[in-house]
Amino acid sequence: MSFLTLSITLIFVIIPLILSKTLKLGLEKDTVIATIRSIVQLLAVGFILQFVFDSENMIYILLMLILMIGAATQNARKKGAAIKGITWKLVGTFIFIEILTQGILLGLNITPATAQYIIPISGMVIGNSMVLAILFLNRFTAEIENHQDEAELILSLGGTPKQAIHKQLITSIQASTIPTIESQKTIGLVQLPGMMSGQIIAGADPIQAVLFQLLIIFLLLTTAVVTSVMLGFLSYPTLFNERMQLLDLRNRDSK
Repeated sequence: MSFLTLSITLIFVIIPLILSKTLKLGLEKDTVIATIRSIVQLLAVGFILQFVFDSENMIYILLMLILMIGAATQNARKKGAAIKGITWKLVGTFIFIEILTQGILLGLNITPATAQYIIPISGMVIGNSMVLAILFLNRFTAEIENHQDEAELILSLGGTPKQAIHKQLITSIQASTIPTIESQKTIGLVQLPGMMSGQIIAGADPIQAVLFQLLIIFLLLTTAVVTSVMLGFLSYPTLFNERMQLLDLRNRDSK
């Protein structure tokens, strides 16, 4: 695809702009900003990746991974601002997910240890982990706030902090992982995954594209569950003070 061809596809941006203007939806500014940012960011990443792929230098690969984890952390931490030390909990979770997935892929020679494989797969894994972290934190903080009286009652009856918020923790983990699991049930029937479609359009063998897509699906399933479980068990102890009293999340700031 050439830049000229790409410019023609801006018609897909013009259509929602016209609808927004006609129906007074107020989406014009955000649509334009999103379009410009996506063009600039993706082109910049494209040139950077081309340089990294050509150099095959592990230092550049590590710098790309650090950038991904940093951006994911910065975006996700806003939803857990009331949880003490949420920034480092997110960093630890993303690093663990990256080491776990790449350790299996590279350790078992499933994928080559090259930038062409490490960076795109890591981007999908870290990006999915970020989304799951946001979903979990959003649901978890809401569950704690909505059931604070129930948790305090359990504590007053001699229950432990874990017992006091066990229901909210499990509910939040389930709620954040359900979208990933449900989407995998209909994959191939309702939708063809973007990566698989891209490979087929680029001329890859459809069966090979399917096999690689299945690898990513399995990776994302692990990412979803491990992210929610790890972040949940790292977060809940900081919701209580030294007297095992549940703190009010609405009056706390991230540290």
